[in-house]
Amino acid sequence: MVKKAITVALCAVLAAACASKAPGPSTPADGGAKKTFVVGYSQSNNAEPYRAQLNLQLQHYMKKYPDIELLPIADAKQSSATQVSQVQNFVTQKVDALIVSPTEPAPLTAAVEQACQAGIPVIILDRTVNTDCYTAFIGGDNVLIGKKAGEEAVKLLPDGGNIVELRGIMSNQPQIDRDKGFREAIAANPKIKIIADREGKWLKEQATPIMQQWLAQHEKIDLVYGHNDPMALGAYLAAQAAGKAGQIKFVGIDGLAIPDGGIRAVQLGQLSATFIYPTGAEEAAETVNKILHGEKVDKKQVLGTTQVTKDNAAELYKKYDLSGQG
Repeated sequence: MVKKAITVALCAVLAAACASKAPGPSTPADGGAKKTFVVGYSQSNNAEPYRAQLNLQLQHYMKKYPDIELLPIADAKQSSATQVSQVQNFVTQKVDALIVSPTEPAPLTAAVEQACQAGIPVIILDRTVNTDCYTAFIGGDNVLIGKKAGEEAVKLLPDGGNIVELRGIMSNQPQIDRDKGFREAIAANPKIKIIADREGKWLKEQATPIMQQWLAQHEKIDLVYGHNDPMALGAYLAAQAAGKAGQIKFVGIDGLAIPDGGIRAVQLGQLSATFIYPTGAEEAAETVNKILHGEKVDKKQVLGTTQVTKDNAAELYKKYDLSGQG
């Protein structure tokens, strides 16, 4: 009990420090006007198309603010230890603001609190940490998105059926939430069963051999639920090679407007549906700019989602495609 009380007290002190110091770095100690602000970003990994697109979008939107310099994006390569080191390095460099897309919540918590104690405004992008000592969180509602994916599965399987689920990294909060929402939604039809689920680590190349195994093990698979589009498409490739793609529905999440992304896959009939998971890049750039210029920002910014169907895919692709922009 004493240890718990000390922990609670320490968290309270850290939260107070965060609130009192942010956005301290936007005002130089000598009182003079600062001409250029330096921002660091630690990305959980660059291997996923979603995260590569997030990086490109953030660089794009940061160009709107000429007095802000975004340092080269640090790739944690799905390693929490690497990411902790990156955050600590940014703190040592005394960046004016820090953006973090955590690989896992718990390991990054202390590093984020370290930045907070140093008076560096921290924007948590997409994934949470186990502390309130940050300036803003920006991300989607993964429980809601999972629920919508589940509701679509219920529509696609009105008479029930067998589902296999490709999950992200098991310790990632988005994976936990997308699974939770999906299972809650499919409970509406007791004849729908999840007969297998595996960690696919968010990667297409991980999903394909898993789906190959499932096709060999299970006589009937009616729908694949991928926690992101690359895994859903990896499963599609395996089913296509086995001559069974036409018998199975595929549902993903991300809805990226890139040639091999989810929106195009819906247009091509490879995915029955996907759901746009906003990168938050534009909101992150705007939030950083406001913080560094002393403006107030909302501490929690939850972004909405849109279901991608064949009817709206072309319109959504055009809306989110940045390939033709500077």
